[in-house]
Amino acid sequence: MPPTKVNLTSGHLLRALFSLATPMLVQAFLQNLQNMIDLYFVGKLGSPAVAAVSASGNILFVLTPVLMGASMGTIALVSRFTGEGNHRLAAQTAGQSVPIAIIFGIIIGIIGQFFAPDFFRWMSIPDDVTALGLPYLRILLFTSFTMFVLFLGNAAMQGAGDAWTPMKIMALANVLNAVLDPLLIYGIGPFPTMGVNGAAWATAISQAVAAVTSLHLLVSGKVHLNIRFRDWLPDPHLCWRITRIGVPSSGQMLLRSLMNATLYSIVAPFGTSVLAGYSVGTRINMMILMPAFAFGNAAAAMVGQNLGAQKPDRAVKAAWLAVGVEAVVMVVASLLLVFFAPQFIAFFASEDPEAIRIGAEYFRIEAPFYICSALSIILSRALGGAGASVAPFVINAFTLWGVQVPAAVFLSQRYGTIGIWSAMAGTQVIHAIIVGWWFSLGRWKHKKV
Repeated sequence: MPPTKVNLTSGHLLRALFSLATPMLVQAFLQNLQNMIDLYFVGKLGSPAVAAVSASGNILFVLTPVLMGASMGTIALVSRFTGEGNHRLAAQTAGQSVPIAIIFGIIIGIIGQFFAPDFFRWMSIPDDVTALGLPYLRILLFTSFTMFVLFLGNAAMQGAGDAWTPMKIMALANVLNAVLDPLLIYGIGPFPTMGVNGAAWATAISQAVAAVTSLHLLVSGKVHLNIRFRDWLPDPHLCWRITRIGVPSSGQMLLRSLMNATLYSIVAPFGTSVLAGYSVGTRINMMILMPAFAFGNAAAAMVGQNLGAQKPDRAVKAAWLAVGVEAVVMVVASLLLVFFAPQFIAFFASEDPEAIRIGAEYFRIEAPFYICSALSIILSRALGGAGASVAPFVINAFTLWGVQVPAAVFLSQRYGTIGIWSAMAGTQVIHAIIVGWWFSLGRWKHKKV
C-alpha cells in the first residue's frame, strides 16, 4: 500500500511528482467519470437527453467558480503552511474552508433555482432539451453544497501532500453513482423510472456520501490534517487570506464557464444533433484534459510547499517537470483522437450519425493543440499554488473573451462549425505562449500569502 503523504520538499523530484500526481490523476478521472457515467446511461434515452445532461453540466460550471477559487486558496495556504512546518495553521486553514463551502454552496444553490430557466434561454438551448435539462439541473443545484464540501475537503488533503485519500473518496462516489444510475434512470426492480432526473439523484446521493466521508476523516485525525471543531469558527484574517487568493481563481473559472456557455449558444443554432455531438465532444475533451489538471494540482502543492521551505528553484523545476511529463501524455491523446474520434463519439451517441460526424470534426481540429492546453493549465495552477492567482485571471480574460469568443462568432458565420473549432484551437496556442512567458519571469517566487 503506498504512503498517503508525500515529501515534496526533498528527495527525487520526479518520484515526488508522480507519487502526488498519480492518485490525483486517478481522482480526476473518477471525478469526471461521474458525468460520463450519467451520459452513458442517459444516452440510451436519445440525443435530447444527452444534450440536456451536458448543457446542465456547463451551467453548473458557471455557478461554481467560488468552489474552484476557494479550492485554490485552500491548496495554496495549506501547502505553504505545511512546507513551513506549521501543521496547526494548515489544519486551521482546512477547517475554515468547510463553512465557506457550506455557506456558498447553499447560496449558489438557492440563486440557481430561481435563474435556471434563464440560463437555458441564454444558451439558446432547444425546447426539447430544456424540458429534460431543467429538472435535472434543479436537483443538482438543490444538493450542490455537498459538492462544495467534497471538493474543498479533498483540496485541503492535497495541499498537505495526501492525494491517496481523496482518490479513494472519489472512487466510493463513482461506485455509488454507477450502481444508482441504472436503478433510478430505468426503474429497475422496486425503484421508480425517473429518466434523466434519476441520473441527477444518483449523482447527488453519491456526492453526499463522499462529502460526509471526507468530513469524518478530517475531524477524526485519520489523515494528516487533524481539524478541531473550533477550527470551524470563522477567523476573519484567515478567511481573508483564503479569499484573497481564491477570488482571482474564482474569476478565472467564471470567465471560462461563461465562455463555455457562450460557445454553446453559438453552436446551438446549428441543430440538436450538432449540439449533441459537441456536447459529447466537450465531455471527452474534459476527460482527456484531466491529467493536465492532476499534474497542475500536483505542481500547485509542490510549488506552495517548496516556497514555504525556502526552495524556489525546486518549485520552478517541479512546475516545468510536470509540463514535460504531461506533454507526452497529450501527444498520445491527440493521436488517438485524431485517428479514432468517430469511435469515441459513437460510444455515447450511437443512434445519431450527424452527432458522430460533428464530434469527429471537432476533435480533428482541436486535438492537435492539446499540448498547448497542458502547458497553460499546469503553469496557471502552479502560479495559483504560489498564491499568484491574479496573472492567470488576467490572461484568461484576454484570451477567452478578447480572442476566442469574438473569433468563434466571426468564423462561425463564414465557415460554420469548423470556424468555431478553429477559433478554439488558435486560442489554445495564444494562451500557452502568454502563460509560459509570464511564469518564466519568476515574479511569483516572491509572492507573500
